[in-house]
Amino acid sequence: MARYFDVHPENPQRRAIGQVVDILREDGLIAYPTDSCFALGCQLGNKQGIDRIRSIRKLDDRHHFTLVCQDFAQLGQFVHVDNAVFRAVKASTPGSYTFILPATKEVPRRLLHAKKKTVGVRIPDHVVTQALLGELGEPLLSSTLLLPDQEEPMTQGWDIKEHLEHVVDAVIDSGDCGVEPTTVIDFSSGEPEIVRRGAGDTSRFE
Repeated sequence: MARYFDVHPENPQRRAIGQVVDILREDGLIAYPTDSCFALGCQLGNKQGIDRIRSIRKLDDRHHFTLVCQDFAQLGQFVHVDNAVFRAVKASTPGSYTFILPATKEVPRRLLHAKKKTVGVRIPDHVVTQALLGELGEPLLSSTLLLPDQEEPMTQGWDIKEHLEHVVDAVIDSGDCGVEPTTVIDFSSGEPEIVRRGAGDTSRFE
């Protein structure tokens, strides 16, 4: 049975954030809000959590997971970013973008794209997500909370709790989220390729 946390969107309660992080550190899987839409998240080394996300979303092994990072320093530990890409990514973060980049050795192999050895990374512009990342001290392994039988992500925490209470360990509710997932930009070749148009403006990458 999932625990439900009603968290203030501008002043997240430290106790609640701490309790959610405890759940994550005990190999829990959470549903949490971001600046685009709700996401599923677990710790990087949580193999069972990854399998649970795949099961909930019915994903195959070609799916790009995303490392949701607190800041640029953290992001730089997990992906290789050259100077030209750095400027483009820096200008768009924090924000509703996911960037696909070559992974460093810090990223577990099972999270990498099988052929390209890449991973998705993002820095969200969301107070609650940032509080969570600050307390956790490492990126959240994440995937958009889009269920296989639905065309759009769910937008309300109580609805997610009702649907997923037996398959996740915690739901954070800090108000309605949007339905547009992040815009995905693939920089693995050095040039930007728009993979998915979403909540972030694509004009600077065209």
